[in-house]
Amino acid sequence: MSRFHGMVMPFNKEPKWLFGTMERYLKQIAELTFPQEAQRKKFNQLKAYNLQQEMGSLRELLESTPSPVVFCHNDVQEGNILLLAGRESHPTDKLMLIDFEYSSYNYRGFDIGNHFCEWVYDYTHDTWPYYQASMDNYPTRQQQLHFIRHYLWEDSGRPGDTTHGEQARIEEEMLTEISRFALASHFFWGLWSILQAKISTIEFGYLDYALCRFQAYFQQKAQCP
Repeated sequence: MSRFHGMVMPFNKEPKWLFGTMERYLKQIAELTFPQEAQRKKFNQLKAYNLQQEMGSLRELLESTPSPVVFCHNDVQEGNILLLAGRESHPTDKLMLIDFEYSSYNYRGFDIGNHFCEWVYDYTHDTWPYYQASMDNYPTRQQQLHFIRHYLWEDSGRPGDTTHGEQARIEEEMLTEISRFALASHFFWGLWSILQAKISTIEFGYLDYALCRFQAYFQQKAQCP
């Protein structure tokens, strides 16, 4: 991910994708109706969250949270990470990211926070709602620090350039950055899933998943630094 973020792409480098897309999703959601009573009940639960107002609160929080703008994948989940066979002699090149549909210039914290959120969700579950959420799988502080340290080492390529105190400060700042931007991941994919419930032909519990993501959003918001 660190190497991906270091790429320079010939796209608009303003970080407009995240909130621009969510604003568009909210406008589309405002016009939705669902024919089935069970769907309407779940949809009404979601509308009760006052999503437009909540997004304003989220925007305010993230605008006060420093995070570099980089070229982001924006969907680093299990299905978009390939483990390459026959690369034993190149241990740093064993993984490949695929599916760049959502890639754009965006905040670093979103890409990492989104990836951490995805540790929770298993999309290979073979019965309704065709996903399983295990909140205990969200990376621990130590797992997050392990990721952050490797990310920073890959980014700088100069281990030892910072003092122990500076390194600790950077790590703490990144933990806060990632925790806050993980909220945006829950919010983004929650909105996305509401829309998919209306337009997708794939058999999946989209409204259940949206509820799951927004419940996780509010839980994480309560714990956010």
